[in-house]
Amino acid sequence: MTTLLEFREKVKLIYSRNEAYIQPVLKFLLAFIILNAINGQMGYMTVLDNLAVVLVAALTCSFLPVGGILFFATVFSVLHMYALSLEVALVGICIFLLMYLLYFRFSPKDSLVVVLTPLLFVFKIPYVMPVAMGLLGSPASAVSVSCGVVIYFLIAAVAGNATTISTLGSEEAAGKIRLLIDGILGNKQMVVMVAAFAITVVVVYLIRRMSVDHSWTIAMMAGAMADLVILLLGDLLYDTNISVAGAILGAVIAVAAGKIIEFFRFCVDYTRTEKVQFEDDEYYYYVKAVPKMTVTAQTKTVKKINTQRQGSGRSVTTEWTGSSRNTTSAPRSRSGYNGPYSERRSGGRSVTINSNMTGDTQDAGDDYEELF
Repeated sequence: MTTLLEFREKVKLIYSRNEAYIQPVLKFLLAFIILNAINGQMGYMTVLDNLAVVLVAALTCSFLPVGGILFFATVFSVLHMYALSLEVALVGICIFLLMYLLYFRFSPKDSLVVVLTPLLFVFKIPYVMPVAMGLLGSPASAVSVSCGVVIYFLIAAVAGNATTISTLGSEEAAGKIRLLIDGILGNKQMVVMVAAFAITVVVVYLIRRMSVDHSWTIAMMAGAMADLVILLLGDLLYDTNISVAGAILGAVIAVAAGKIIEFFRFCVDYTRTEKVQFEDDEYYYYVKAVPKMTVTAQTKTVKKINTQRQGSGRSVTTEWTGSSRNTTSAPRSRSGYNGPYSERRSGGRSVTINSNMTGDTQDAGDDYEELF
């Protein structure tokens, strides 16, 4: 466990030091994957279905907030719908505007959730998102997850009815609109998944907020089970054709992803739980304190050691803070005299210099400059 904790601290340290470079790269990669996925699902406008255009758009997203990815994804989707049919684009714009009004009203900071949920559908692991947002978000995150589900099924409805829509003439605009709306509102699978994901977010959030031991683990397992049960019940009642094996595998992957999130966000040691009771003039307080599991990253610093003089030797020993490991470098002695010079500093690190000299011992430590 100590090795894993050290790895976590190193990852956090690397990210904090290079955040200005890591975030743009991650946003670029995410935008590139999402825009390519949209082109793969629709691709009706050949100008947008071009690698150079996708690269330029993704590069632009890397310098914008996360909401920029959502904006470009929406623009790409609407333009592809317009290339297919003007009526389809109007329906898409209306649905996007309605969802954005709900999204900005309840969870304006969850832009990443709205774009990641359809992407996880493409990778066949959408069940991860409601469990993750129950652990990291709030009950309002259910709105963002639901918007992501609707966006995926909107794009799927357009792609599924593209052949029929393209055969209808311009005089049959009402038929195109009705065909698309029926394909969305009449999709029982979408309704069941929206309900299952929203309930899962709330269940996970409520349980992980409890003061019981291992509340996060209990929450993610309960959420995965609730999601699975609702999906299976919806399949029995409405014949949604949900893959049972895929749903079970998705629940397992969701729990595994939840454990990874817990390790980086909420890693505590329940064996050292303390309960405290105290009072003031108006209340009695019962406090349960659970310490976090942390470990200090080991570091070693030797900034400057002057060049050896003629007839002298040096032995430098650097001990690691909080560890039994040490690094020793001992040059061969040239004479029989060993005059030890040592100094200890706070924090558990010590540096020892052994000098071997042929003359007066007055200059035994003159060539060493301590810069710790």
